[in-house]
Formats: sequence, structure tokens, C-alpha cells
Amino acid sequence: MTERLSPTASPVLVPLPEPCGRVYRRGGRTVVALRDEIDIATAALITPALDVATSEGSPHVVVDLTEVSFLDCSGLRLLCRARQRALDRDGRFWLVCDCPRILRLLRAGRLHDVFRPVATPEEAFGSDGSAGPPDP
Repeated sequence: MTERLSPTASPVLVPLPEPCGRVYRRGGRTVVALRDEIDIATAALITPALDVATSEGSPHVVVDLTEVSFLDCSGLRLLCRARQRALDRDGRFWLVCDCPRILRLLRAGRLHDVFRPVATPEEAFGSDGSAGPPDP
């Protein structure tokens, strides 16, 4: 059974540990801006924040990887899980990534077309800061 909050409920933002990034709200969306390396150790630190971000009634989540230099299979699993949690709750999920190495990894894992990453946070929000790209 999927837990659903009322449409007016506002998620409590769970802060990320300092080296991992930050979580904030923008344009009605929860932005999880990650940084540095996402591997098996840091994935465990990031999971609680993504779980909260994807637990509201109809979550709209932007995961920003523009400051991430490395992503391993633990990070891929984390992203797949967060995306699925958002979609299962009738939400939306955007991935921001411009790192050629990470984009290659997404293509190799046949996830590029699943995530349809955009290069900048502005692309995830659209030119006016509120409208995003088409549904992934």
C-alpha cells in the first residue's frame, strides 16, 4: 500500500550531510543538488533526503548532478529508485546532468532515454522558472 499525503501537505526537507549537497524548494519542486562523488558510501547518506523528497502526495523532484564528478552503480540505483518513487506517487522527476562521464554511464546502462537528462537546472524549470520539460 502506497502512503499518500494530502495534496496540501508540504514535505519536510531533510538536509543532506555537508559533503553531499543540499536540498531546497524552488517553483513548487524539491531540488536535491548533489556534489562530488556518489558511490556506495555516499548513496547511503543521500537516500533519506531522496526518500523524503519523493514521499509527498505528488512529488515533483529535480536531482541536480551538475557538481557531481563521479557516479557508480550505487548512484544509478539511487536515481532509479527515486525516479520510480516519484512516478509511483503520480509525481515527476527531472535529472540535471552535463558531465560527459556520467552521461556515458547513463547511455551504457540504457538509462539515458529513461531519465532524459537536461544540462542545466534552468532547463528543468523552463525559462520562467516554473514550467519544466515534457514528462519523462
